[in-house]
Amino acid sequence: MQFTPGFRLNPLQTSLLSLGLLAMPALAQTDAPKANETMVVTATQTKHTELTAPASVSVVTRADLDKMNVNNIGDALKHVPGVNIIGTNPTGRNEIKIRGMGGDYTLLLVNGKRVNARETLGSSFGNDFDLSSIPMAAIERIEVIRGPVSSLYGADALGGVVNVILRQAKDKTEAAVGYTRTMPTKGQGGDANQGSAFVSGSLIDNKLLGSVVVEGYQRDNWKSEQSNNPDADALEKREVVNVLSSLKWLVTDNQDIDFDLGYNQNDMDSYFNNVPRAPTAPATPHNVQELDRLSLGLTHNGRWQHFDSRVRYYFEQTDLMDDSQLNGGAADVTQTNHTVDGQVSGYLGDHLLTSGAEFRDTELEHSRNIANGSVSASQSAVYLQDEFSFGDLALTLSGRLDHHETYGNEFSPRAYALYSLSDEWVLKGGIGKAFKAPTLAQSSEGFSTTACRGACQVIGNPDLKPETAISYEFGTAYEADRFGAGVTGFHNEIEDLIQSDQWGPGYRPSVMTYLNVKKARIKGLELTGWVDVLDNVSLAGNWTLLDSEDRSTGDDLAKTPDHTGNLSLDWKASDVVSANLAWQYVGSQIIKVPARNAQAFKSKHYQTLDVNTNWSVTPALDFKLGITNLTNTQRDEVATDADFILEGRTVYAGVDYKL
Repeated sequence: MQFTPGFRLNPLQTSLLSLGLLAMPALAQTDAPKANETMVVTATQTKHTELTAPASVSVVTRADLDKMNVNNIGDALKHVPGVNIIGTNPTGRNEIKIRGMGGDYTLLLVNGKRVNARETLGSSFGNDFDLSSIPMAAIERIEVIRGPVSSLYGADALGGVVNVILRQAKDKTEAAVGYTRTMPTKGQGGDANQGSAFVSGSLIDNKLLGSVVVEGYQRDNWKSEQSNNPDADALEKREVVNVLSSLKWLVTDNQDIDFDLGYNQNDMDSYFNNVPRAPTAPATPHNVQELDRLSLGLTHNGRWQHFDSRVRYYFEQTDLMDDSQLNGGAADVTQTNHTVDGQVSGYLGDHLLTSGAEFRDTELEHSRNIANGSVSASQSAVYLQDEFSFGDLALTLSGRLDHHETYGNEFSPRAYALYSLSDEWVLKGGIGKAFKAPTLAQSSEGFSTTACRGACQVIGNPDLKPETAISYEFGTAYEADRFGAGVTGFHNEIEDLIQSDQWGPGYRPSVMTYLNVKKARIKGLELTGWVDVLDNVSLAGNWTLLDSEDRSTGDDLAKTPDHTGNLSLDWKASDVVSANLAWQYVGSQIIKVPARNAQAFKSKHYQTLDVNTNWSVTPALDFKLGITNLTNTQRDEVATDADFILEGRTVYAGVDYKL
């Protein structure tokens, strides 16, 4: 197949895909795509192959999810190059770090819409509410953009973007049910159950399509002999319910309206290790959090003679009951997000232009931590992107101007170039600027957060500046029918990183605040490759090298592994049986250990091995059976002293039935 650099859709023939694939149009090309090519939309909000996308892109497909034991988005991304799933909480909560940037710098989207409940929990006890809010049964694929893309998506995309693209309803009726049981073989408790049901199809022929997915997840608390406190949980008890529904009204041949409604319930209960502690604080405080989230979206898509358009409104409200013994009692927290955006895409000569505008408003109510009960912030933005080519050279130029009511204007430009040496081999690289505005907890003077294991308060600082980053990358990639490889080097310079003041020797105030004190540098190299060894055997792998530095101290950044490697061996033994062997290596990293006076120590590398098997008994009935952490790997004493305990050997079994 021949394709031009930057590989684009013709807007006169089909709809450009906008933020997150709201509808799947046909490809505007004379040749069909290659069987092994993956199409992506997140990098530019227009359609490209994974090879020719003007960004570092990885895709986790539905087939990838089906061959793993996946309970949330973090589990789904743990083998993606440049991605680390890092513990943030003594009871097993995680965050997604892309190229060494913390979870706050990873923008999570669902069908291009922001998912954001992070403001509801301003403490440092870990917030993974968003990662568990998306039912795995509803996912078609996940696109991961490594590197900043604030030029399109604005704040929070400083590290990268994770866009979860959901299954779309079709004329043909589809339905499926599934159940998975997970059982740790080490420690006490930790058994988990996950069940799902999915149905979609045509409600009115050629006029109305609909889909519904319901998923439930329940896990008992897990205690480990590795913990220094035998009464503490290494994994918290968790109960999650997710419901997603959608309707698509085909108004005319060139217009449709989408309505999406979602509900997420996330209840957590745990006892965590609080030693050493303040004299009045419990050694094993009890923490209960009950979260309810409602989301809805309304979108109009138009395909006109010379351009395509999208107008959208989406709403998200999160209610959290946060009851921790460290906080001194229960608090009711409500975060409300309103977003209105619009976008137009079309050709002007040989230039594919994509422009849009966005307005977002966030309000946070807190019964304990906010002096006047609530704080709010609004921001607006306009952006423009131009994609064009000179022969084999494709260029993408974009820029976005954000206006925040507190921090004023922030301009985020980006330039990317891709040169096709052949149909299979490309060179690509670019430079971009990104930013992240302070959170409401960090910037609101009337907002106070419990810290120091219950012994101090951290209040907001209205004089904070947004964090900014300049990122460079350059690489090459090759994709043939039976093998492919790529290498990318990147360099990020981050300024005005926000951190909370911290206790130190002889310095233990009861009230502290946030400061712009850090400069950081993160550079690295990503290597990827895959090969079809035989017709039924394939091998894929990636390796990421990271060199991070806190410019203010010269030290490595905390919880940033210097090496991460993944190998995956797939074997289709027969039409019935397939197997997957997945190995992961996580290199040494710096960890601050509360039990050692919050000093930083280097934790050694570790590696894990997972075995997954699938049995397609009939075209409708599938069984899966596997073991995660087959070798029962344990992390070293530095990590366990900081309560980062790796889940031991775990067996899982599941069944899926397609109606």
